[in-house]
Amino acid sequence: MIPTAVAKRMRFTPLALTTVLLSAGLLSLSVTGTLSGFTAQITNGANTVTTGSLVLQEGVGSNATTFTCTSADGASITTNSSTCSTINTFGGTGSQTMVPGQTVTQSVTFKNAGTIPASTFTLQPTACSQSAVTTPAGSATDLCSKLSVVVTQSGATGSVYSGTLAGFTANQTLTTLAAGASTTFTFAVTLASGAGNSYQGLQASVPMTWTLNS
Repeated sequence: MIPTAVAKRMRFTPLALTTVLLSAGLLSLSVTGTLSGFTAQITNGANTVTTGSLVLQEGVGSNATTFTCTSADGASITTNSSTCSTINTFGGTGSQTMVPGQTVTQSVTFKNAGTIPASTFTLQPTACSQSAVTTPAGSATDLCSKLSVVVTQSGATGSVYSGTLAGFTANQTLTTLAAGASTTFTFAVTLASGAGNSYQGLQASVPMTWTLNS
């Protein structure tokens, strides 16, 4: 007959051995990683976001392809605002000799040379002012009221503005420009036929700001 202590050792020894082997296996997994298997993986390495740009160009003439002025002239695209002193939208020159009843017509073309469409396109005139260009000059002080202007935009119905230069002060909403698109504006300025000698040697000036917004 086998002693009780020996029988217990014989009965529990296989169980202890199994426990040791299982613990060793788990330890091995914790050291080497997971069990082998199939994997599939994709990495997107070219994720970019690019901003668009609005660039306004201006040239003389109807449907012009040569542009004298650009919004970024003399500055960076960060400012994107410039003053163009080489284009006179009224067509006047230093030797302009308008007489009563005469109409001077000038066309200018604008292009959105940017990469995104503009949601709005506006024209903001500054109040008309007058100055003397000859000595002696006429004594009239209301030249802006004696000059009328009709502004039209190609492809648009009706006029952008029609009235005197004195009244040309409100912000004008224009037909907007898609990226790469162009449009032409025509200015027809007329000196009233009743203007007398007191209007000689005078000049009227209306600075204008053209703005594209995205």
